[in-house]
Amino acid sequence: MASSLLFLFAFLIATFGHARCAPDVPWSQNYVLLYGQDHTQLLNQETEIQISLDQASGAAFKSLKAYGSGFFGMRMKLPNKDTTGIITTFYLKSYTNNHDELDFEFLGGKGQNYLLQTNVFTNGQGGREQRISLWFDPTEDFHDYQLIWNQHQVVWFVDGTPIRVFKNNQNIGVGYPIQAMQIEASIWTATWAGQPNWSQAPFQAHYQGFGIDGCPAQLNTIGSECSSPTFEWNGEKNWKLDPQQQMAYEDVRNKHMMYDYCTVGPKAPPECQSNQ
Repeated sequence: MASSLLFLFAFLIATFGHARCAPDVPWSQNYVLLYGQDHTQLLNQETEIQISLDQASGAAFKSLKAYGSGFFGMRMKLPNKDTTGIITTFYLKSYTNNHDELDFEFLGGKGQNYLLQTNVFTNGQGGREQRISLWFDPTEDFHDYQLIWNQHQVVWFVDGTPIRVFKNNQNIGVGYPIQAMQIEASIWTATWAGQPNWSQAPFQAHYQGFGIDGCPAQLNTIGSECSSPTFEWNGEKNWKLDPQQQMAYEDVRNKHMMYDYCTVGPKAPPECQSNQ
């Protein structure tokens, strides 16, 4: 029943809401490899890329440009098998000593038991992890993972359903991403995520949807044009969730939230109340 409701929310939001699918363009139009060339394969006239991980190496790619605001997304199909310890990602990141970062991190497990971890880094400070369970098997088919970033809020979407909100609360001393960021994607492993079963390797992740709706940042500097309402993602309708989106967001939080940094300590950080 819960998955049926979320499917209905996603259908309504995709039909009438603000989330859109990234268009299909050749991968090399907007992206370049970071590492793992021998663990990468372009497919279907560059409208799809497969990156893989084994004991020798993983792979990663990044956008050719940095951006100062936008609506960013990928369609992803995650590795199957036993993916304990395997982390598949799509994120935005700046390249400074004290970086900003907005994460989608898929933490593997046995079968379809992935957790989606999101995180926010501002001025080099992270520690804002949230984890949700997914209401579908992310290894069976491609799904849309998107985020909107403007001067008012960041919103993460899964198949058009908002799953996290991070408001601009600089007025109360909370950091907010204000640095130009590039789009990146990778597959890797970390000891904190578990011990991989290397007999299951290679672990293969597939990505599609390489069009980018973003405001390019000249020389990695965000100009005033990146806050312009002429860009759809900066328009007033994207300053907060609409009632339909808010209902879907609360449904995800109530039914699928597995970990929330806001509930760990004796006192919630100041931004938490406005991000619910």
